[in-house]
Amino acid sequence: MTTTIKNQIPSSEITPKNVYTARRSFMRSAGILTGTLALASCGAAETVVTAEEEVLGDPGYAALTDELGGQVNQLSQITGYNNFYEFSTDKEEVAKLAKNFPITPWEITVDGLVNNPITLSVDELTKKFPVEDRVYRLRCVEGWSMVIPWQGFSLADLLRTVEPTSAAKFVRFQSVMEPGKMPGLANRLYPWPYQEGLRMDEALHPLTLLATGLYGGELPAQNGGGIRLVVPWKYGFKSIKSIVRIEVVSEQPDTLWNLIAPNEYGFYANVNPEVDHPRWSQSTERKIGELSRKPTLMFNGYESEVAYLYQGMDLGKYY
Repeated sequence: MTTTIKNQIPSSEITPKNVYTARRSFMRSAGILTGTLALASCGAAETVVTAEEEVLGDPGYAALTDELGGQVNQLSQITGYNNFYEFSTDKEEVAKLAKNFPITPWEITVDGLVNNPITLSVDELTKKFPVEDRVYRLRCVEGWSMVIPWQGFSLADLLRTVEPTSAAKFVRFQSVMEPGKMPGLANRLYPWPYQEGLRMDEALHPLTLLATGLYGGELPAQNGGGIRLVVPWKYGFKSIKSIVRIEVVSEQPDTLWNLIAPNEYGFYANVNPEVDHPRWSQSTERKIGELSRKPTLMFNGYESEVAYLYQGMDLGKYY
C-alpha cells in the first residue's frame, strides 16, 4: 500500500528564518500529523511515499521544503545512500551492513575542559532538551547534496549544561568503534576512530544540531544513530555520525580526513563554490534523485547566518 501526499509546505510556514528551525508545534499547526494523510494541494507535484517509508518515518515529512524551496529527499534516498566508512566505502551497501547495528540504548560522554562532565543516554538527552524539527540542506564534499528533515536539539544547549571553562577553545567529537559489528574498521588506511572538531563559536551557533532522528522517526544506524552532529554550512564529512564522546579542549583537535589528506580536507571545510577540491570542481552539485546539476551556494546557502564567524579569514584557502 502506498500513500500519496500532495503539497509542498513553504518553509516560511514551518521554519523561523533566523535559525531555520521548526518545533513540533509548527509541524502540528501546518497539518502534518503522524500516520496516513493527504495535505491540501498548493499546485505542487505529487510525492509518493512507500509502505516501507511509512514504517521508518512519518510520511508527512515528504511534503516539506527548506527555506529556499528545495523539497526534502525521499526517506529511501536518505537512508539508502550513505557515507559511513566504518561499515563500507560503498554507499549503497552501508544500510545493509548496518541493519542490525544496535543503536539503543546509546550513551554519550561530554567531558574535558568543563565544570560538569556528564554521561547520558540519548533517551535522557531528549527528555532534558526539547527536540526540534529542522529542515537542512546537506552538501557532500564529493559534489552531491540532499535536503533532510532532522529531529534533534542544539549542541549549544548541551555545552551550556556542562559549562566549558575559560580555557575551552574547541570541541572534539569521537564516533563509536565496534570492530565486530563494523567491518570497515578492518581497513587500516584510516586512523580510527573517526574524529571531528569545531571551534567553540561554531559549536555554540544556533544552527549546529545534535540529531537524534529524521523524517519523524528514529535515526537509523547508517545515518548516525544513536546521535550525530549536523553542521549544515560545512561539507558533510564534518557532521560526524554515531557519537560516543564530546570533549571540550583548548587546542585545535585532529580530524580523520585532515590527518589523511590535509591538502584536500581542511579543518573548517566550509562549503565554498569558489574553492575547488584538488581533484574536482565545487562550483556545482547534484541533488540525489535529480539528473541536472545546480550552482553550489556559499556556506551551503547559510551565508547570512554564519559568514561573520569567519571575518578576517582568507576564504580563498581550502578551509
